Amino acid sequence: QVQYVESGGGLVQPGGSLTLSCAASGMTLSNHNMGWYRQGPGKQRELVATITSGGKAGYTDSVKGRFTISRDNAKNTVYLQMNSLKPEDTAAYYCYTVGTYLGSWGQGTQVTVSS
Repeated sequence: QVQYVESGGGLVQPGGSLTLSCAASGMTLSNHNMGWYRQGPGKQRELVATITSGGKAGYTDSVKGRFTISRDNAKNTVYLQMNSLKPEDTAAYYCYTVGTYLGSWGQGTQVTVSS
């Protein structure tokens, strides 16, 4: 059974940083294109960062230059380093495969950016 467990969220002031982690079980992250998604209050879920099975990263324009996605194959974990956080980054963040269905979504981790 595939499971994704996200962690690392919290309350942070504008301009602050957080690092999110997504530990997967029942599948090997490095065999799949993975993404970090977020869903803000009253908004649809959006894909903000991707990492291919080959390790190539991609970002939506709103986070480019501020967020960095990475992967630790030994730990079967994907990370999202978030810097220069803005109030509009407030959302629940999830990791999941990109382009394929593989298991259920995790519970996500809440990021709140507020002074």
